[in-house]
Amino acid sequence: MDNDLVSAAALLKRFSGDGLARTLGAIERRSQGLTTETAALLLDDAGADAATYQAAALIKSLAGEINVAIHALGILRCLPHILQPGEVVEYVSLGAGNTGRPFDLETNLRVAEFKFINWRGGPESIRQNGVFKDFFLLAHHDTPKSKHLYLLGADHALKFLRGGRALDSVLSRHVGLKEIFRDRFGEHYQVVSDYFLDHGDMVLIEDISPWLAKD
Repeated sequence: MDNDLVSAAALLKRFSGDGLARTLGAIERRSQGLTTETAALLLDDAGADAATYQAAALIKSLAGEINVAIHALGILRCLPHILQPGEVVEYVSLGAGNTGRPFDLETNLRVAEFKFINWRGGPESIRQNGVFKDFFLLAHHDTPKSKHLYLLGADHALKFLRGGRALDSVLSRHVGLKEIFRDRFGEHYQVVSDYFLDHGDMVLIEDISPWLAKD
């Protein structure tokens, strides 16, 4: 597999040349006036052979799994730092989603969700929506256990949770969650900060970056 991946990367690099966008633009210009007799020549000149196509397909298949791998590896690397003496893992969900389990991790002492997101500090509504969903589900989960939201850097998430973004916007893509939220609180909360002011102490938000940087 290692050799296959190296070869695939080399083929794609050769096809991309000095830059994929520039290369594709040049091919598009050359394609004007193509006929069935000349199309094969363009493929040869452009390096668009079957091996290069298969190389792109291989890398795409691996790239599609990279977020799952990061999630799994991140949780596993965090466990030695999280678990306390006498604490026992009841389940850990390493795959995509929670595979039918409520959270990423549950022990005899805690429930936890993990997000391995590199926040950039700009308009990140999708990331914000996900953080709010995880926070809300943790906060209102009926359990005596401690509740934890582990983030790759907590500053941007906390700024969002303490900010004035409208809850209707945050919940707009989670129809089921919006119904649960409004059933519980009605129209009492209109912006995220109002909700977080009342419920922020229900979940411990922690930065896991130091645990991933070294063994």
